[in-house]
Formats: sequence, C-alpha cells, structure tokens
Amino acid sequence: MTEEKNSPAPERVRRPLPDHPVRLALLDLLAETGTATATGAAARLGLSSGLCSFHLRQLARYGLVEEVPARAGRSRPWRLRWGSPDQPPAHPGPAPGPEPAPAPEPAPAPVAHRADPLTAVLHLTPGEANELADTVRELFDSYARRTPPPAGAVPYAVAARVLPLLPG
Repeated sequence: MTEEKNSPAPERVRRPLPDHPVRLALLDLLAETGTATATGAAARLGLSSGLCSFHLRQLARYGLVEEVPARAGRSRPWRLRWGSPDQPPAHPGPAPGPEPAPAPEPAPAPVAHRADPLTAVLHLTPGEANELADTVRELFDSYARRTPPPAGAVPYAVAARVLPLLPG
C-alpha cells in the first residue's frame, strides 16, 4: 500500500463544458437574446418548458447561467453568467444596503458574424471526419489552456460536432 501523504496534490478539476444539445441550444439562445424564461426558450427551440427548465437549472448548477431577479410575477428569466469560472454563482435578489448596486458592465460586443451559425455540410471520409474533429479539438484546447486568460477576455459558448448525416 502506498502512503498518501507523499502523493502530489490533485490537479484542480475544471468545470465541465456542456455537451448536451439542449444545454448548448440554451446557451446559444441566451447569448443571442440576453435573457429568457424556460417557457420562452421552449417556444423558441420547439421543446417543452419542463425540459428547458431542467437544463437551465443544470447550467446554473455549473455556474454557466444565473437567474435574473424578477421584477414582478412568477417569471424566472435566466441569463449567461459572465463571471470567473472559480467564482461561485451569484444569488439573485436586491443589493444589500440603501443604495442600489452599480449597473453591471455591458456584455462584450458580439463577434462580427455572431448571427451566422458555424455549420456546414461537408462530404468527408470517416478518416477525414476524425481528422477534422481532432483539429477542432486541438484549436479549442489551445484557447482553453490559457491561464490566466488575456486581458479583456470574456467567456463565449462555442460548440462543434462532427456527425455523419443519415441518408435521406
């Protein structure tokens, strides 16, 4: 039996990136619209509000989204969380004290082609598909490994999948 006292400290585990298609769609929708309720997201995405609500809560659990303090009624709008991955999720509600909290900094300007989806239908061999997936993964990893991130960097939800289309 090895002695655990001499083992190095475990590496810090990074927050997992969402890989579920509903969660990716919700992140993309929030990036586009700013805020959305589960009901509104369901209508836009053609899903049930219960499914969207569940996945929004899961994204909040990992600190990727947060509830927007509701002004009135029962609506529960959600927004992307722009804080550091190490920062605990913010709690909705009024700011403490008699003075209102300062307005949050505006979200970064969207990239030039934000409205254009990053999609294409390509005719690939299975080997080429694997090569493309490896290349994209390496590119993603080159950005994910940067610590600390460069000044002015903000989180972006980026997703890519290389999947064969069924003959139709």
